[in-house]
Amino acid sequence: MKFEDEPVPGYPLPILPGHTSPGRLERVLRTGAFAVTSELDPPDSADPEDVYRRARVFDGYVDAINATDGSGANCHMSSLAVCALLTRIGYAPVMQISCRDKNRIAIQGDILGGAAMGVANMLCLTGDGVQAGDHPQAKPVFDLDCMSLLEIGRTLRDDHKFQSGRKVTFAPRVFFGAAANPFGLPFEWRAERLAKKVAAGAQFVQTQYCYDVPRLRAFMKQVEDLGLLGKVFILVGVGPLRSAKAAEWMRTNVPGIHIPDAVIKRMAGAEKPALEGRQVCIDLIQEIREIKGVSGVHLMAYRQEETVAEIIDRSGVLKGRVPWYPGRDTSIQSIKETT
Repeated sequence: MKFEDEPVPGYPLPILPGHTSPGRLERVLRTGAFAVTSELDPPDSADPEDVYRRARVFDGYVDAINATDGSGANCHMSSLAVCALLTRIGYAPVMQISCRDKNRIAIQGDILGGAAMGVANMLCLTGDGVQAGDHPQAKPVFDLDCMSLLEIGRTLRDDHKFQSGRKVTFAPRVFFGAAANPFGLPFEWRAERLAKKVAAGAQFVQTQYCYDVPRLRAFMKQVEDLGLLGKVFILVGVGPLRSAKAAEWMRTNVPGIHIPDAVIKRMAGAEKPALEGRQVCIDLIQEIREIKGVSGVHLMAYRQEETVAEIIDRSGVLKGRVPWYPGRDTSIQSIKETT
């Protein structure tokens, strides 16, 4: 069976030798194909169609869709619920798990519940502080951090037991990931922090936005020197900028984002800033894919999700591959029959 093949939704793919999940994302990465993931902006709604409508814009262009977990400490439909809806019709979600809002009892329950619904990918995050969001009066939990969460998840999967030592009768079959920021200060510690996450159980990472390729190259050289290549799949974060003003705001207000002056100058001089922002993103993707050790990109187009297809298509990184989506095979067959 090819890595992009998909049975009827609800019937998982078999787990291949050396894999820990039945998921398509792990299959794509382990075949050496360049993977693409993106993020679904969760709705402020209880209508499932709001989720499906947002997911459909990625059809045929991404290998997995991140379901964010209270990103920015703002309240939306939960990551677990979004994943439940996406797996119902066969999408491959990445369930983000933040340590901010739940203790280890609830988190372990969510890992089991997500896996039972067919979620094969889980991203372990410490989470943003509540003061950054729309409920600053909320009480933060932070019973765990991303390192201890990874260790607990790996224990559930590999040792078939809760952190308490109690046995799990059927272990979650999950591909665990974490976040990484090659551009945060101090730079020389970034690769070492990644090494700790890999030791804790991270099998893939998705990074913060990259607008500085030379700095990314330096980070990847450190990753190689630490012997991490081949131990973790690195998907580099990218995203389109709307304008020079938006880029300035991100650089000033979003921790860990580094946008060089040259990028802001390029945006400021553009006749059509949004179009130029997409071209900057395409140029970055094409540079990033040539860097040794990079396994894919994580395209974050917040409130610009409709641009993902254009960016990926023009970048050429899929090389004609069409990631699975509901109705893909029927659509491809129809095209063949009419040509």
